[in-house]
Amino acid sequence: MDSLRNTHVKLLAFDFLNLRPYAGDQNSCFRKGKRLSRAETLGIVVTREFKSNKFLKFTIDDGTGCITCILWLNHFNSPYFSRRNPSDVRQIAQVATNFASDVQLGVLARVRGRLTNYRGAIQITVSDVVVERDPNMQILHWLDCIALARKCYDK
Repeated sequence: MDSLRNTHVKLLAFDFLNLRPYAGDQNSCFRKGKRLSRAETLGIVVTREFKSNKFLKFTIDDGTGCITCILWLNHFNSPYFSRRNPSDVRQIAQVATNFASDVQLGVLARVRGRLTNYRGAIQITVSDVVVERDPNMQILHWLDCIALARKCYDK
């Protein structure tokens, strides 16, 4: 049952919006009985809320709906990162800052991250962002999502 739990599952917003939170873990969701914890999506950035040294919250629209994404930028004052080597924290913070500068309104972005439940809504806590230059990537992502749903996720 947990075969997809630590895999970045490619999802359309339509599928994402139908996820149900897992009661025992706020970082897991159910999709048609399968437990998921990570996701990948691709779409146009339609909203962007930036709080310096705190977070970047943005919304991805893939044509089937919108997905809220959060990219944390508070690595220097976070208790989670304080246990790590300071040079590692500096490197992580720099990568997150680079991601935040890439995410602009109107760009086509591929987002990967953990599924998290915040105030009753499921969102993606971003670990990776890639700005796609080829507009054909959106339709290819759709085709991948449909094929993977039929062959893997819905079994």
